[in-house]
Amino acid sequence: MNNRIVAPYVQFLLGLLNERFLKKALCFIFVSFFCSTLSLAQTFQTKAPQALLLDFNTGTILFSKSAHTKIPPASLAKLMTMEVIFKRLKDGNLSLNDKFLVSEDSWKRGGSSSGGSTMFAKLNSEISLENLIRGVIIQSANDGAMVIAEGLAGSELAFSNIMNERAKIIGMKNSNFKNATGLPDDEQYVSISDMAVLAKHLITEYPDFYKFYSEREFTWNKIKQRNRNPLLSMDIGADGFKTGYTEESGYAIVGSAKKGDRRLIAVLSGMKTKRERAEEARKILDWGFRAFEKLDLFYDDEEIAKVGVYGGDKSEIGVKGGKNLQIFLPVGSRARVKARVAYNYPLMPPIEKGDNIATLKIWVGDDLAQESPLYAAEGVAKGGIIRQSTDAFQELLTGWIPN
Repeated sequence: MNNRIVAPYVQFLLGLLNERFLKKALCFIFVSFFCSTLSLAQTFQTKAPQALLLDFNTGTILFSKSAHTKIPPASLAKLMTMEVIFKRLKDGNLSLNDKFLVSEDSWKRGGSSSGGSTMFAKLNSEISLENLIRGVIIQSANDGAMVIAEGLAGSELAFSNIMNERAKIIGMKNSNFKNATGLPDDEQYVSISDMAVLAKHLITEYPDFYKFYSEREFTWNKIKQRNRNPLLSMDIGADGFKTGYTEESGYAIVGSAKKGDRRLIAVLSGMKTKRERAEEARKILDWGFRAFEKLDLFYDDEEIAKVGVYGGDKSEIGVKGGKNLQIFLPVGSRARVKARVAYNYPLMPPIEKGDNIATLKIWVGDDLAQESPLYAAEGVAKGGIIRQSTDAFQELLTGWIPN
């Protein structure tokens, strides 16, 4: 089957669905290759209660299991702590050479006497931000995270407010942070879907700082500690991210690996042992690299569909992806593919060329595998009084008038 057969079918079916009475709220396009009823969830099994595998370049969700369940973040919260710091560094508001003071509180609650992961920071010492970053990333240092939070915001609680602000901007929908470490708090939670969003964001936005996650060891206060990420020593292309553990959440990991021009992000949580965490993380990454092939859907700047406009000088406009749209499907599997273009109707002018006005949603079997933004192929100005009256009358006939 021609890979690009999706495009003409989408455009044809959209024409059939482009009648006013079918577009009460959202317009959908259905394209299906009816071959096998297998969903991705049936092709892979994992012991992890929560798991997600993401193809970095295309955004394809290769596997998802309870990905939106709210769970305690444990030390995975430190990924969000680092995002706040990386953003400040990128914007020029911080320097890697800036010094932060080790307070008594961070020394007591996060140091060696706390029984948790630590970089063994000395009380009242000053540590450069670069070394604190290494301590938090490589040693999962609670004291390092606390020192950063206090030095930047005055307290962990104030710093967590910044974390939550950034999380919303990034697009994390099921997360709430109460501290910089991930230590247990009843009001603190994440979803592994959100952690995948965060991981992709960190790689995309902060390539100069992402390299810290691949460092194998770090010595501070004459104590050498190895990176807690078991994937780094497995020779599978892994170069990040972070592990976590609490009694309530079990063993968790966010991992990323690259082979050739492909990068995968895996997030797993709820495993019973460190060994199980390492085995399951490796297994899902190996499967992701081995079991999928790329399918080209639409090429760069190709018009995908037409969408309706209310009260404009045009009644409809084309939408484009803005880049090549691709998806990964199981190798040798004739999976059922379903594509839908969704947009809030009515679209109201003025609309500028390049405005994000719709979304292409693609399912493989029953699994939502990918969502891609779609952009206006041209501008639409407000129509004259006759056009607006005609559109209003047509909506009245269908029993729905927009606010």
